[in-house]
Amino acid sequence: MQDYLQLSMKLLGSLALLIYGMKATSDALQKMAGPQLRHILSRMTTNRLTGVLTGAFVTCAVQSSSATTVMTVSFVSAGLLTLAQAISVIMGANIGTTLTAWIMSLGYNVDLTNVVFPAFAVGIILIYSKRYRFVGDFLFGLAFLFASLVLLSTMGKEMDLQHNETLMEFFASFNTDSYLSLLLFLAIGTVITCIVQSSAAVMAITILLCSTGVLPIYLGIALVMGENVGTTATANLAALGAGTQARRAALAHLLFNVFGVMWVLCIYYPFVDMVCNLVGFDPQSGGQATKLPIVLAAFHTCFNLTNTAILIGLIPQMERVVCWLMPDREQPQNDGFRLRYIQANVMKTPEISVLQAQKEVIFYAEQTQQMFATVRQMLEEKDSKGIGRSYQQVAEQEDISDRTEVEIARYLEQVSNNHLSDITKTKVRRMMREISELERIGDACYRLARTLVRSSERGQLFTTAQTDRLQQLMQLTDEALTQMNVAMAGHGQEYDIRDIYFIENKINQTCRRLKDDNIRALDEREYSYGVGTMFGDVIGECEKLTGCIVNVVQARVGK
Repeated sequence: MQDYLQLSMKLLGSLALLIYGMKATSDALQKMAGPQLRHILSRMTTNRLTGVLTGAFVTCAVQSSSATTVMTVSFVSAGLLTLAQAISVIMGANIGTTLTAWIMSLGYNVDLTNVVFPAFAVGIILIYSKRYRFVGDFLFGLAFLFASLVLLSTMGKEMDLQHNETLMEFFASFNTDSYLSLLLFLAIGTVITCIVQSSAAVMAITILLCSTGVLPIYLGIALVMGENVGTTATANLAALGAGTQARRAALAHLLFNVFGVMWVLCIYYPFVDMVCNLVGFDPQSGGQATKLPIVLAAFHTCFNLTNTAILIGLIPQMERVVCWLMPDREQPQNDGFRLRYIQANVMKTPEISVLQAQKEVIFYAEQTQQMFATVRQMLEEKDSKGIGRSYQQVAEQEDISDRTEVEIARYLEQVSNNHLSDITKTKVRRMMREISELERIGDACYRLARTLVRSSERGQLFTTAQTDRLQQLMQLTDEALTQMNVAMAGHGQEYDIRDIYFIENKINQTCRRLKDDNIRALDEREYSYGVGTMFGDVIGECEKLTGCIVNVVQARVGK
């Protein structure tokens, strides 16, 4: 009894080590190549084939189909990928994840002990190096991964399961020719994968049982098929807090794997026999148990390749099916405040979180310019009721602006708690500066609106000449906001900052001229002191607003 308890603890520990090794390796690779992976996912999806290749490449790179799928769901949520593009990437992710099975089969056929300890030694040295610390994290994760495979392989021999009559009789009680047995093991594989949230762990258990000759290959492959369905739970959980398009992408992942399981079950035995023949294994004799891990890996690859080949031409139809199954839902009416791109409940990597925050900041900047457009409309209004309505709209927009800054800042603080690359840390600092300045622009817009509505309420209206001059000033300010949004939407390094400096100089010169004209007009009693004061207030706010705009652009380009 004590021996079995000890072996069970070793098995659980080995699986935990395997899951940790996979996660550490995936996280390190994403930190090393996070921005590049983002660009690959967002740009190399021009058609179905490139989408599939992109998904396969990224999954092979980060060693996690769940990470790729969650990235894809996040990209759909952020509006960077269409649903059709996301489906093709998910298909590729299913192909890329087969590499994991091949690595595991390698661990059962090759002695990895000689690789583990050098990887630990080199990894610990690099971890303390600022420049190569992520390479060290990767080697450490890889060492843990290989160490777990060595432990599982050793345990398979120690447990001597093939001579355990009770266990052999238990698995022998299942009829491998019965679809009932296949469906049972398929369900077991699905449930276990959903619970442990790791298809690698289920694959490791399956390889362990099959390589010792305890589990017949037909039932083992049923477990692998269940793992394919169960692994979709990660993406669907990730999409729970996201928008409709993101949840559709996750549903497409589930439908893709469920469809694959259905057609394989229709030709199950011929298909499995074909894979066994490719490897050179006879499923009837049950000999050559060392080839069973390779059979499982080969089946996993053949299954996903064939499934993708069948469905790649049916992506538009899949898109229509998921849209039919998950129609657009009406958004609940609230107070008007809702972040567009940041989804707090969506599981994602820090790199993807930063990307979504960037998209949200860009949208924030666009909303700020719309707020200023409402202020300009107030200046053109002749009716006091129209001015009042516009003022109320600006007041609501200013409240949303304040809340947006707080929510983005809070989100960036949460992201900063993760281990980020130096480049990503710099991006977070710049965004914190950008949202602070954007909030100040919103405050300036509100003060402008308040001045204009006060002028209307007191009957101290601007003269025609004053209105014309202010409209010219606001036109220049709006051009500055447009330049700010051009800088925000593009790559900061590619923006010529001299463009915003040129407009700033024009605005400053205009403000100085208007201030001088205002002083002269007051001296000559062209209008009342109250009108002149409000005229000066509007000029001053436009000047301050321009300074904030320049600060946003400087933050964006890294000045």
